[in-house]
Amino acid sequence: MSVSAIAGLTACAPRSLTAAEASSADIGFEVFDLAFETIIDIASPARLLSTGHWWSEGPAWDAERQTLYFTDVPRNRAYSWSKAEGEAVFLSPSGVEPDLAEGMREAGANGLLVARHGELLICNHGKRAVEARDFASGERRVLTSEFQGKRFNSPNDLIEAADGTIYFTDPPYGLEGLNASPAKEMSVNGVYRLGVDASVTRLVDDMTFPNGIALSPDGRWLYVSQSDPAAPMIRRFKLGEDGSLVARKTVGEDVTWFDAKPYMHEVGGLPDGMAVTRGGYVMLAGPGGVLVITPDGACLGRIFTGRASANCAFGEDGRTLFITAGDRLVAVRTKVQGLGRF
Repeated sequence: MSVSAIAGLTACAPRSLTAAEASSADIGFEVFDLAFETIIDIASPARLLSTGHWWSEGPAWDAERQTLYFTDVPRNRAYSWSKAEGEAVFLSPSGVEPDLAEGMREAGANGLLVARHGELLICNHGKRAVEARDFASGERRVLTSEFQGKRFNSPNDLIEAADGTIYFTDPPYGLEGLNASPAKEMSVNGVYRLGVDASVTRLVDDMTFPNGIALSPDGRWLYVSQSDPAAPMIRRFKLGEDGSLVARKTVGEDVTWFDAKPYMHEVGGLPDGMAVTRGGYVMLAGPGGVLVITPDGACLGRIFTGRASANCAFGEDGRTLFITAGDRLVAVRTKVQGLGRF
């Protein structure tokens, strides 16, 4: 096992980086199983792409424009990054204007995803909604904002199935007071399915803080992380042909697919966003960086960022893992390709 030291950078306004800064991301690798080195290219230097954020989140790769989009949730902004142009403010506000954010702890956008039909999908805390944004016009439209007549808490992360079905999580992180918020209308923190016919179904109602969400390569398994310090985990749910959950044979059979407690780190972080490789390996952002987990739920190692890390996404040629790690955006090369369009 080897871990490189992480040198702290002063939190400041996001800015373009010099070549010297970008070549030194200070990323380390903890190897729990030698198979880790068949997944992560530990010999390639990691890249520091951006710094100075308050809490970077929601990375999403746009293959058409060869651009990564990501959010700074408390700053209420979204950014773009590309090799050609570097970093730029993409949306400000990313959620809603401050004067419309009454009762919100964080009114900015969180998870992002470039949909198969080309729009940018947005988990908008401030609107308590899932939106779609047209790249050509910049127009944003609400896809869903309520279930059974009650407003969502603050949609957090989302994933799209091959048929266009959208799955998303709805913890209370955007609300002042979280579960105690007087603005909270939902009795649970749920996981939802938004069908192509615009129907909304609650799939999971027994998770304390559902957070990151991902699909297996064959689309038959739904992964949901729980960012609860008392029960940090990933749960895995079987999906039927129609995209709904297969009835559970026994109560609790899918309670814990991966237990993150043994991997909690002194630098902080809880199970958060995820990315999946074509071979079914799960990259879990959270405690100390990104954990690399086999399709069977065994942890091979950690990409050590030295800080709580919120999310990750594959981009470029599909073998670059972009990581939103606290105040920064970093990139690590992999030996396997992620799911997505590149």
